Amino acid sequence: MNRQESIKQMTGAIKADSFRMAALPLAQRNEALLNIARKLRCQSDIIFKANAEDIERAESEHQPGPLLKRLRFDSSKLEECLAGIESLIQLPDPLFKTLLKRELDKDLVLHKITCPIGVIGIIFESRPDALVQIATLCLKSGNCAILKGGSEAFKTNRTLYNVIYTACKEAGIPEGFLTLVENRADIDSLLKCGEDIDLLIPRGSNAFVRYIMDNTKIPVMGHADGICHIYVDEHFDLDKALPVIIDSKTQYVAVCNAVETLLVHERAAEKLIPPLLSKLKEKGVTVKGSPDIQHLAPCESAADEDWETEYLDLVLSVKTVQNIDEAVSHINRFGSHHTDCIITEDPAAAEKFMLIVDSAGVYLNCSTRFADGYRYGFGAEVGVSTGKLHARGPVGLEGLVTYKYRLYGKSHVVGDYASGAKQFHFKDL
Repeated sequence: MNRQESIKQMTGAIKADSFRMAALPLAQRNEALLNIARKLRCQSDIIFKANAEDIERAESEHQPGPLLKRLRFDSSKLEECLAGIESLIQLPDPLFKTLLKRELDKDLVLHKITCPIGVIGIIFESRPDALVQIATLCLKSGNCAILKGGSEAFKTNRTLYNVIYTACKEAGIPEGFLTLVENRADIDSLLKCGEDIDLLIPRGSNAFVRYIMDNTKIPVMGHADGICHIYVDEHFDLDKALPVIIDSKTQYVAVCNAVETLLVHERAAEKLIPPLLSKLKEKGVTVKGSPDIQHLAPCESAADEDWETEYLDLVLSVKTVQNIDEAVSHINRFGSHHTDCIITEDPAAAEKFMLIVDSAGVYLNCSTRFADGYRYGFGAEVGVSTGKLHARGPVGLEGLVTYKYRLYGKSHVVGDYASGAKQFHFKDL
């Protein structure tokens, strides 16, 4: 049996288990989540040891700083994961919810009911905590998950997977609930398994996401770069603006919701730029500014490519704009449709920005770092979708379910309605 046939056999078995997953009661899914949390805490030393080995290897390979930050799985990351699991347990069941109940005719009743998507393939970057978030979200939403993490987190991912898989087996969850694929060459094989995989969620570079989209017939949901913007309007409060910009850039730089470009109304620049660049310098941020920004405070010169660069580092590109229309035009052209913010005291400007900026998240006077499933109260997220179909923004439980129509009748046939013998009388119940 060649590798493609082996992968096909594996995904077929997972697909069969997905139908069992779809019928699991909420109590069993929540018990499995509790068991995952218990085992993660109990085996934390083993997890941290594996992560230390991954980091040591990455450092010896001179991997860039942002990757090393995403790779780290320490006690604080563990606590975040455990808090996310606790939040997931408290959330209501996303399955078996009635979205519509309509009587089409006497004793002919249509129900629209939520159900799992089925088998979801997630290919993600170096963050091992993403494995925990993805696995637990798929469990709560009744989906089977096939995971492919980055090779730089090989040992951490394998350890986390083993802990989670064992916890779920003990809770009676079907074997196909979670599968870890470790060979990068298997990605191309998975892309050909459209009969068994219902959805792909890639998390990586633009080029990688585009490769996935161009080489599979499986529906793809996700995002690539996170080029987030903040626009400071002419009517702004300096004391409110500074902490929002600083937090958006420096709270954690190696993530897709950190701000990468700051746009400043030309009538706000003189008041904002000198104190802002001073504070950014204190935080170790390198500013790349347009000529008018350089005139107001010392900084590096911005090149054309800086407006379309996701730095994932302590670097910020800054330029002035003549008005809000120019700011919106810049964001819609160079942004990644992830998360963009306006800082203003003008309600009309805020409303215009939120209406016209074509992004999954549009914010007023708050940090772009809020773009996160846990901070939205979703428990966690499998990623952020910058597309417009099915799910958009941080994808939590609701983004991992679809629906089916159930029609209950008593020997009803279409011929009676086509002939006029019977009439529909649509009535929502």
